[in-house]
Amino acid sequence: MIILPAIDIKDGNCVRLFKGDYSTVSKVAENPYDTAQSFVDAGAKWMHMVDLDGAKDGKLVNSDLIIDVAKNTDIKVEVGGGIRNMETVEYYLNNGIDRVILGSAAVKDQQFVIDAVNNYDNRIVVGIDAKNGIVCAEGWTDKSELNYLDLAKQMEQIGVRTIVFTDIDQDGTLAGPNLKQLDELTHSVSCNIIASGGISNLKDIININDLNVYGAITGKAIYTGALDLSMALQIASKVNE
Repeated sequence: MIILPAIDIKDGNCVRLFKGDYSTVSKVAENPYDTAQSFVDAGAKWMHMVDLDGAKDGKLVNSDLIIDVAKNTDIKVEVGGGIRNMETVEYYLNNGIDRVILGSAAVKDQQFVIDAVNNYDNRIVVGIDAKNGIVCAEGWTDKSELNYLDLAKQMEQIGVRTIVFTDIDQDGTLAGPNLKQLDELTHSVSCNIIASGGISNLKDIININDLNVYGAITGKAIYTGALDLSMALQIASKVNE
């Protein structure tokens, strides 16, 4: 299992939200460059970055900063937030980003997802963000009528290989991941699943790994010191041996 430490960017700052609520935004680090380097120093091979302004506004806002951080840090980077068309996908993938995450587009423009997968295969990841099992879009502000499992199955049929699943009610809470929904998801589709939301300690890392998921994203737990990233990386590596 891979561990993906996270950097969420809003107004150019490293921040975290509580349960996806933009009114709860709080700065968690001085700058994304030093933060990304700390992830590398801990041994991380991947990093998860989100343009929160972009996710909410449906367009690129912090993309230049994200690309610059990626270019100046020796780590693979996946990016989500505000990616709504092929030009944006190409912009990121042609400028040092390894994978892009399509979230709202998976709900509102599945032809775009099909085209992106056909062009870029496993460099396209779909983010499924759910509240009480129902998918939300537009930076989690727009609730759909889609069940997260139904959307995952649709994405699998399209050819999506990797899904980031976030339980919005757990995100930023340090209350532990939604293991039940993760388990249901891994048994419903053959896609690689990346767990996101609620991870607070090393036990959570072990519990997620026991579900045979591909990866786990952690943000707030690292910034608060509740989770030692280097230890989490070691555990994730050892349990796969």
